[in-house]
Amino acid sequence: MSGARARLEEIFRAGVDAADPARALQQAVTRGGDGVLRIAGRPLDAGARLCVLAAGKAAPRMAAALEEIAGEEIAAGLVVAREPAQATRMPVRVAAHPIPDARSAAAAEEALRLVETARPQDVLVVLLSGGASSLLSAPAAGLGVDDLTRTNEALLASGAPIDEVNGVRKHLSLVSGGRLAKRSRSRRIEVLVVSDVPGDRLDVIGSGPCAADSSRFADALDVLERRAIRARVPAAVSAYLEAGARGEVPETPKPGDPALARARHTLLASNRTALRAAAERAARLGLRPIDLTARLAGEARRAGRRIAALARCARVEAPVCLLAGGETTVTLRGAGRGGRSQELALAASLELAGSRGVTLLAAGTDGSDGPTDAAGAFADAGSVARAAAHGCDARAALARNDAYAFFEAAGDLLRTGPTGTNVMDLVLVSVEPV
Repeated sequence: MSGARARLEEIFRAGVDAADPARALQQAVTRGGDGVLRIAGRPLDAGARLCVLAAGKAAPRMAAALEEIAGEEIAAGLVVAREPAQATRMPVRVAAHPIPDARSAAAAEEALRLVETARPQDVLVVLLSGGASSLLSAPAAGLGVDDLTRTNEALLASGAPIDEVNGVRKHLSLVSGGRLAKRSRSRRIEVLVVSDVPGDRLDVIGSGPCAADSSRFADALDVLERRAIRARVPAAVSAYLEAGARGEVPETPKPGDPALARARHTLLASNRTALRAAAERAARLGLRPIDLTARLAGEARRAGRRIAALARCARVEAPVCLLAGGETTVTLRGAGRGGRSQELALAASLELAGSRGVTLLAAGTDGSDGPTDAAGAFADAGSVARAAAHGCDARAALARNDAYAFFEAAGDLLRTGPTGTNVMDLVLVSVEPV
């Protein structure tokens, strides 16, 4: 591995480590010298116990950390994750991501039973992280799991940003859009959040199971129309959304709903957390950090070209590291494999071909980019040529959304395995004097 690549991977891992959900939770849930458990500074009332629901990619680590601190004060709980995990006191259910399936529906139903059976004096603690929208996905009345599956597939293929995707999801699920909190019997709800969405919007993270939803059925229909996927979703879904728009189906809980006043959200970690730590590590390695944005969005291929062009044209007297964080989108045009970070890096590799002194790394902080085993990929002046030497053409790969095959041929994939956190993506670019 080149020196530039090794440095970028070290910077990336520093960012991921800083967003470690267990460490963040340990700072938010504490036990003082008086032995009283405090959640985000607020003590438990005498006799209160915890009812815990952990859902998302960071759920196992967050649940394990809470168990270490709270111990016997956990009366009941449930962990819903993408992969099997061990929790000492709470059962773990494995569900599907990013497309929900029957396991997702079963986990959501179990979660609803959990919150409905908690005592009013007990505290419902929701450990929420990215991926919860799919992992906890119970179809609304009259819909089936297949309806949710096909709708999610169409949404994710359309290139819609996460707020639009979750705006539709919230109106099709029994858990999302504040409905979980509405069903809870607890007088106090503490939601501890690891954010995976731009702007850290509480109503979007995990589709906001305990947050007020400002969107409406009509907005969900508008997303399907604007993204040209109305004809691709099941007829039952369109009919359900239309009934909601006519007022025949109850809306999601809105701002000001008294049932949601019980819920307090605490942000534990976000993309900005990772960016700060990455910048600090870059400086320690002798690269001057330059923060481009914490709101990277839009089509991945366009973002890759823009960032690569900026780096290629930069004239520096000492090494710098450009840093960007956020979540781009991919509109599927072909049948290839990859994810948004790999597609961004592939577009960047075309821009960087033949240039000197620039190396880019784009990767997902959860260690999984799209439906692949890679976190992301490196791109530099030689990526296009290395892939071509193995029979893979960069432009053809981009046209069919086949970034994974391209970077596998070039030897440029980054594989980290699951990281246990999820705070969107990091794009890091090393620019050296030439």
